[in-house]
Amino acid sequence: MTPARNSAARVHAGASSEAIQAHYDVGNDFYSLWLDSTRTYSCALWAGDDDTLDAAQLRKLDCLIQFAGAAQADLVLDVGCGWGSAMRRMTTQHGVKSALGISLSAEQVSYVEATATPAMRAVLRDWRDLELDQPVDAIISIGAFEHFARTDVSVEEKRDTYRQFFSRCHGWLKPGGRIGLQTITYENARREDFSDFFREQVFPESDLPTLTDITAATERLFEVTELRSDRQHYARTTREWLARLRANRKEAVDFVGEEMVARYEKYLQLACVGFHIGSMGLVRLGLRRIDSPR
Repeated sequence: MTPARNSAARVHAGASSEAIQAHYDVGNDFYSLWLDSTRTYSCALWAGDDDTLDAAQLRKLDCLIQFAGAAQADLVLDVGCGWGSAMRRMTTQHGVKSALGISLSAEQVSYVEATATPAMRAVLRDWRDLELDQPVDAIISIGAFEHFARTDVSVEEKRDTYRQFFSRCHGWLKPGGRIGLQTITYENARREDFSDFFREQVFPESDLPTLTDITAATERLFEVTELRSDRQHYARTTREWLARLRANRKEAVDFVGEEMVARYEKYLQLACVGFHIGSMGLVRLGLRRIDSPR
């Protein structure tokens, strides 16, 4: 299976590769100081007060793999594959024969290339430019949906972009195929409440969906089979990340400098508060392809 690049240049409503790399290409060594051993940079799924971050992240990966019905699949697509933890988990523990990941982060793709199992690979590609020469059995997307639209586009343009994504997924999937999707959402907050600090210094060119945005975009393309609302799991995850970053602060400053470390400390503190009070939410969705949309 060979992914091809669409030769037509596209103007779209989502984050550019430069914006993605401004955050995710800060440095693999920096992220390794405070993420878990799998380098999973998204909300964990916790179980009990004595749970560990590593166990909670693997549990999350298993949950989304189950939502996607990916076990024993011939081919799974990971949209926004990060450092490859979901692909590695599904190909080593869930019997997936082949996994393809796409990302706009050059450092993440390089890391996956250097550490990949024979059954997984990653390419530097925008989902809008991805063309596949064979259908996939399942799709995983964890923590990428937040980058599909910017705050400076209209709600109509934003939902149209989400609709385009799910239309592409519908075309990539085999009949009856499923998606395991995880994303941060707006909860008890409005779009105009989005923090300037987040917009300008943490996640440029990115916006959050509402659950309504997602369900509207999937109408007559996918049916919702699973739904978890887990914002408190993200509050705990960001608290754990912040504690780890502070425990390794000196080394982190050596890698990226005092200003960058202080920025990440502020970001993780604000995120923890946002998830705790409910201005932001976290949803995990299972979606099944409607094979004959009306």
